[in-house]
Amino acid sequence: MSFQPHGKHLIAGQWLASEEQFLSSPASGPAYSFSKGSIDLVNAAAEAAEAAFVEYGYTSRETRAHFLNVIADEIDARADAITEIGCFETGLPGARLIGERGRTVGQLRLFAQHILQGAYLDKRHDKAMPEREPLPRSDLKMMQRPIGPVAVFGASNFPLAFSTAGGDTAAALAAGCPVVVKGHSAHPGTGEIVAEAVAAAVEQCGIHPGVFSLIQGGDRAVGSALVQHPLIKAVGFTGSLTGGRALFDLCAARPEPIPFFGELGSVNPMFLLPEAVTARGDALANGWVQSLTMGAGQFCTNPGIAILKKGDAADRFLETARLALEKVPAQTMLTDGIAEAYRAGQKRISATTGVQEVLMTQCDQRDATPYLFATTGRHWLANEALAEEVFGPLGVVVTVDSDAQMLEIAKSLQGQLTCTLHLDEADTKLGRELMPVLERKAGRVLANGFPTGVEVCDSMVHGGPYPASTNFGATSVGTLSIRRFLRPVCYQDLPAALLPDDLNL
Repeated sequence: MSFQPHGKHLIAGQWLASEEQFLSSPASGPAYSFSKGSIDLVNAAAEAAEAAFVEYGYTSRETRAHFLNVIADEIDARADAITEIGCFETGLPGARLIGERGRTVGQLRLFAQHILQGAYLDKRHDKAMPEREPLPRSDLKMMQRPIGPVAVFGASNFPLAFSTAGGDTAAALAAGCPVVVKGHSAHPGTGEIVAEAVAAAVEQCGIHPGVFSLIQGGDRAVGSALVQHPLIKAVGFTGSLTGGRALFDLCAARPEPIPFFGELGSVNPMFLLPEAVTARGDALANGWVQSLTMGAGQFCTNPGIAILKKGDAADRFLETARLALEKVPAQTMLTDGIAEAYRAGQKRISATTGVQEVLMTQCDQRDATPYLFATTGRHWLANEALAEEVFGPLGVVVTVDSDAQMLEIAKSLQGQLTCTLHLDEADTKLGRELMPVLERKAGRVLANGFPTGVEVCDSMVHGGPYPASTNFGATSVGTLSIRRFLRPVCYQDLPAALLPDDLNL
């Protein structure tokens, strides 16, 4: 491997080593030693971020947009090395990492453009009414302002787009908030080289070095200390329900509670309505298999559940899906822990009452192969465990007795990132009955598509009611995600000299 990681933390422009080390667990090749995070490093990074905020939080939108674009340039300048170490650590194919790098730099450039336009500031002005009776009105101006230092947790399944300089970091920096990243131990070398790109941009743009720090993983106590640090004002997290909920509870229990924006995954159910299944069931089954197994099923929008009415069309759908899944080769999962959890999830589903094993395969260490199960609507409603996410290429087909039972299943769902309707024109009546339920359950509702592949744009919502995310009013993808790191401030009768520059434009 041409890129040799040095295994250090980046704290306010300085690369620092720790006495304690941990070994990486790459998908192939030798392990490398990395410095383990510590509470002292958390304190240093948070204090540097607070010092940077005094300057960076009041920089112009033009300055921050330029900074974001230079970060993107520096990441692209390291393109080959990023792809190489990313493949080495995660086992993901090169094409996937090249695409994810494109998404990462695209997010940075999109936020640069977004803040230059200025609409995100939501500026408002109610002019003074000194002659109003019975009481005069003061001059009132309002705009969104950055909240302060933000902690970002790298995600295991997206070493670039949801990690060191991913969407959370891009949104926070665009808003004017310094960032402290807790790197993920699944891809510390990838995190290191991306941090090098950010550090180069900080130096080139003359930004306060405390604006960005990377603390490598290896110790869960570091994450706990980070979200509890009094100088951290918000947290962005993508990961498991268990880990995310533990950090969320710590944020809520602080003397000064702070928002925890956790994206925790979902089963992303698909409702396949009768006329659509009759007309194009084979195409739907093959499309589902492609989405279900993409990236070894390691996407938070992986559609793990297919719900349709029982009958000949449903039987054919199930058989078509089985035949397609049989042809899917084993894929390397991101970590040993994820592979172990996938096998445990398969065993849990297999042992559930009323579940039929349609396709059983054998997973070897980090190599994952698909599983397919079938059950009835009655058994689904009786077994809450079937609605729990299994992270990987595992699908469950649920056949219902009636439209009413399909609607009952929709109502029983917990919060989801996505819900999908596959329907033809003749299915419109049932679709209308489902829509008021589904839009309360999910942040994104699709028709005649598959949820894997989350567009980064103004209209995207990647979030949903708990447990899909910990804040149903937020999104972790798209330009709206900047709102997580802003708060409204009202300025009453302030002279122009004291107002933020953007309110004097």
